[in-house]
Amino acid sequence: VLTNHFLDSLSCVKSIDMSKVKTMIDIGTGAGFPGVPLKIAFPHLQACLLDSLKKRVNFLEESFQLLGLTDITAIHGRAEEYARNKEYREQYDLCVSRAVSNLATLSEYCLPYVKKGGSFMAKKGEARENITLKCPVCGEKNYRKSKNKRNTTERLELNKYCSRCQKHTMHKEEK
Repeated sequence: VLTNHFLDSLSCVKSIDMSKVKTMIDIGTGAGFPGVPLKIAFPHLQACLLDSLKKRVNFLEESFQLLGLTDITAIHGRAEEYARNKEYREQYDLCVSRAVSNLATLSEYCLPYVKKGGSFMAKKGEARENITLKCPVCGEKNYRKSKNKRNTTERLELNKYCSRCQKHTMHKEEK
């Protein structure tokens, strides 16, 4: 449990400077991984954990009280629905998710939450996926993707608007 859940949740700190992250959302948090370990390790974070099952959200809210955590909320709902809500859309420095879906689908769920200049980090299994995201208008590629050598963290740094045409760039490249 310590290695597979807690330490794995914290492994993303190898890829991002957490002192620059003020707000974080964990999509499909389940039992609170990686969101709760990140909040414990970095108490300055304002964290939001989103899950589609109410019983998990209830468990998380009780856990926050027992652990004495502040500036952390758990919300019940679907990622694709909350992404349309202005209160959540483009509001977070960091969006994390662990074992939710394939990377293409997960990107579509998570990227709307990330503010310009923020990051999306997906914890995936050993089989790694390659995905190219590009501007649907001019084809300019606006995402930089990097992987840690020792673990399976995928990082997409978000440049919300195409530098060439100033349009949103949140589409998977079609082959």
